[in-house]
Amino acid sequence: MASQTMIARESSPIVKRCPKPEQVWIALAHCYRRMSSLIEQSFVESGLSLTDFMMLEAILHKGPMTITEIQTSALLATGSMTAAVDRLESKGLLARTFSKSDRRARVLELTDEGRAVILPAFEKHSANLKLWMGALSANERADTFINLRKLEKQLKAVDTNAPQ
Repeated sequence: MASQTMIARESSPIVKRCPKPEQVWIALAHCYRRMSSLIEQSFVESGLSLTDFMMLEAILHKGPMTITEIQTSALLATGSMTAAVDRLESKGLLARTFSKSDRRARVLELTDEGRAVILPAFEKHSANLKLWMGALSANERADTFINLRKLEKQLKAVDTNAPQ
């Protein structure tokens, strides 16, 4: 019944008109909060926090990285990085090594145990995202992605504190 109500609302003439920026913001905020909650819940069984998952996933797909590279790639806050690295290293999921190109820099690598934890967690995460975004067709997902990137570019342009 709730999904029928939702469908009826989505096809109403009000929604087909150009929504106000405030309405778009509210819709984005609701989607973000709901998806964040679902993502956090999905990681409970793997024993990973969202920060842990994002760090391990970045290394899984991009290879060994410095903390700064992971922070930029995974959009993580500086304050949570050291604690997360320490936690993942103590669990045996990450190893710190010296960079071959810069002996001052430390590089984070997945251990075999880390790979064994992140691979199934990522597969489950990917399946969940497909399920959660199932309401959107492939074209709608593409349009959403393009429009969100466009919005992100605009926000960076007006944010005087954002790195360009």
